[in-house]
Amino acid sequence: MEQRMEDVYYGIDINDRYTMLSFYQKHMDEPETVSTVMGSENYQIPTYLAKKKGVGQWFIGNEARTQVKMQQATGVDQLLSKALSREEVYIEQERYDARELLVIFLKKLLGIPGYFMAGRTVGKLVFALEKLDQVSLELFTMVTNRLGLDANQLVLLDYRECFYYYALNQSPQIFLHDVALFDYSASGLKHYLLERNTHTIPQVVTMHQGNHGSLLDNRDLEFDAVIDRAFAGRNVSAVYLIGDGFDGDWMKRSLQKLCRGRRVFAGKNLYSKGACYGGLVKNGEKDWPFVYMGDNELKVNIFLKVLDQDNTRFFSLVSAGESWYESRGECEVILDGTPEIEFWVQRPDSREAHVEVLELTDLPKRQNRTTRLRITAVPLSDREISLQIRDLGFGEIVASSNQTWEHVLKV
Repeated sequence: MEQRMEDVYYGIDINDRYTMLSFYQKHMDEPETVSTVMGSENYQIPTYLAKKKGVGQWFIGNEARTQVKMQQATGVDQLLSKALSREEVYIEQERYDARELLVIFLKKLLGIPGYFMAGRTVGKLVFALEKLDQVSLELFTMVTNRLGLDANQLVLLDYRECFYYYALNQSPQIFLHDVALFDYSASGLKHYLLERNTHTIPQVVTMHQGNHGSLLDNRDLEFDAVIDRAFAGRNVSAVYLIGDGFDGDWMKRSLQKLCRGRRVFAGKNLYSKGACYGGLVKNGEKDWPFVYMGDNELKVNIFLKVLDQDNTRFFSLVSAGESWYESRGECEVILDGTPEIEFWVQRPDSREAHVEVLELTDLPKRQNRTTRLRITAVPLSDREISLQIRDLGFGEIVASSNQTWEHVLKV
């Protein structure tokens, strides 16, 4: 019998300055990050594309910059911003859609570890972005399609959620208490503090964030003060340092403070590795006793209480912790009793639920159990869910009234 090859999970940390690519398969100890230079740990590939003059040959990263410097090619920078804005770019008097240029860049990027793609299914293609919005979702849905993948293979995560997946895939001793990440880039210094509620099942994970701007005069002393503010009243068991700002040998006093009773790690590819882990979890390939309550995650569970083959059960329409822009719940039910629908609403950190009743005003009077309804739940944000009920009638016996009822549930 032929053994099925393992799925491969790709994590791509992309911004206007650079892109990093990691990949993961279940037999690996941890995700591996791709370098364009054999044996090098320089994982940051400039998000830069160039076309060789006169021919249809494309280059990416440092190779693209070299070709442009040699005046052999024409380059395009800020690829992500231009693609999000749907800009048109002119190269040698020819017009290109910036989104298509981003597709070319990503195809070349994914071709770097090409031997891993051969014969293997992509479990998830996960993009790590500084922030998520509807425009990002539309762009990367198109990109994924142009790469020959299905929409269900795409995952978008912001940097905080990548940190969440990375930190909680380490040894439990690492996240015994709170876990901190300091990200120091050209835009300034910020920190994320990951906190678990160990009294809930699953454990509810929240993220606290602080923005500290640039360290100007004495970086060591200023960072030392930032640590005091960030950790005030907290028991932190591990710290991660990422970003170009931590390059050099300027941390003396601050590093001693960080290392006092804590594990400290430094690197630059945490987000792309965390994206790989996130794809694995979202594909159901790993037991995951946590639920994340970030800016993009739904803050509430919504259930319907239904009778299924004489058994009463709760049917989940939307679940807390799911990305609101990806989540959608739908079912069809037969109305039994009064013309109203009860929605059971529960916060993930509570065992109690409250009921919201949506009355089906002006529903035609019919015999009991002869009205079929389609119920749809579509999140509008992490705290707002649009609930829609449509009268479907009852086959050939009862015609549909084509009525719909809508209600926006706000948390």
